[in-house]
Amino acid sequence: MINIVEVKTKKQWKEFATFPIRLYKNCPNYVPAFVADDINMANPKKNAAAENCVVKAFLAYKNGVLCGRVAGIINLQSNELFKQKRVRFSRFDSVDDKEVAAALINAVEAFAKEHSLDEIHGPWGFNDTDREGMLTSGFDIMGSYATNYNYPYYNEHMSALGFEKESGWVESKIRFPDEGESLYERFCKLGEYTKKRYNLKDLCETMTVKQIIKKYGDKFFDCFNAAYSDLDMFVEIKGNAKKTVLDQFALMVNRDYLSVLVDETDEVVAFCVILPSFGKIVKKHDGKMTLPFIFELFSYLKKPDTLELTLIAVRPEYKKKGYTAGCFSRLIKNIAKNKVKTVVSCPTLESNTSVRAQWNAFDHEIIKSRQTYIKKIT
Repeated sequence: MINIVEVKTKKQWKEFATFPIRLYKNCPNYVPAFVADDINMANPKKNAAAENCVVKAFLAYKNGVLCGRVAGIINLQSNELFKQKRVRFSRFDSVDDKEVAAALINAVEAFAKEHSLDEIHGPWGFNDTDREGMLTSGFDIMGSYATNYNYPYYNEHMSALGFEKESGWVESKIRFPDEGESLYERFCKLGEYTKKRYNLKDLCETMTVKQIIKKYGDKFFDCFNAAYSDLDMFVEIKGNAKKTVLDQFALMVNRDYLSVLVDETDEVVAFCVILPSFGKIVKKHDGKMTLPFIFELFSYLKKPDTLELTLIAVRPEYKKKGYTAGCFSRLIKNIAKNKVKTVVSCPTLESNTSVRAQWNAFDHEIIKSRQTYIKKIT
């Protein structure tokens, strides 16, 4: 017998946050989210992204044993923007049992019906900085802090429940050129030419990350929101949610792998964020941000062996003018200087051809794919 329980108490939220850690205990490639983030996901005082959203979370028990979890997110801003009546399912994790998966999805659908919604899709988070998409290939590769990992059977359950593919992403492994290689020289020259021609300045050459965030945080998101506005299900990040994201960047970014370009009017026109890949550290500490975790993280950030190309953004009016090269000219130099050999991209939408085309000049290969699912609520 399967029993679905709505998450309400502190104990239940802890079980919700820690269930996947137990589920993937013997999986070497799984990287958990921070436990505190999942415990507080529905609390707008702790998670600003939950503002303007209605959230319910559920646990599934079979014969008294916890065997699954899921959250339903009604993003009011998204539904209004896209003229849709949808609920997002998120934080979906389950044992390999189709009845359990069905019971969890049914709970989200019942939640949606309470609000007169007619479609369910996911896995989507609150916004584009949240985890989204279900892994469909690359199960044998280590996950990352920023992405969902799941067993292959998750997709089988989605198909059995009548879901169809919605959006798709790919992730690539990219070899950045060493100093002296023709591609290295070409990007450096093009980047410097672009900055000189358009009178651009890279803030990271003269300012610390904290100084950039303090003075240019809002302008950073103006650029981000403009650059990503045409992508699938994109909702602007604004208000208190900006501070949450910027606080995370301040903790996790190494200035060597950040580029923020401003024009002569002091507006942010392009940026690139590459984060050290610290998933192994998160996994080692079971998603708990303890003092030992923080000490180990700070030590790793100084000299990472693997990087994750997290965000690239150029204001739409400046695309195809070499602004990306303006960012890369700094990053390529630092990657070569620090002898980092592995760079992987975070998920890039299959439909985002402009970003995907940038890797054609590099040695690269697609190593993972993921997708979201959608169906009508009956």
